[in-house]
Amino acid sequence: MWNPRADTNTGASAARLYWEQARVSYKGEVALPTAFTVFPHEPYRAPRTWVERTYPKLIYFHEVDKGGHFAAWEKPDLFAREVRAAFRSLR
Repeated sequence: MWNPRADTNTGASAARLYWEQARVSYKGEVALPTAFTVFPHEPYRAPRTWVERTYPKLIYFHEVDKGGHFAAWEKPDLFAREVRAAFRSLR
């Protein structure tokens, strides 16, 4: 619950990263094994074609029905299942 006396007045500085990144288009590659889960309520839902181009060593890709930017807090069971599934192939 929000407490006005505990407000840190950091909302604007926290949001600045998103405002700055809105103009950036990443065109590189990440050459590490990568797992990717798309949550439906993310501010940006990366299409699989972009993910495959950016992460050529993609080991796991899945789209789920619930969750968003803070999926680990919103849907912790779903998030944990996705992490386990993502790294299962590396056992």
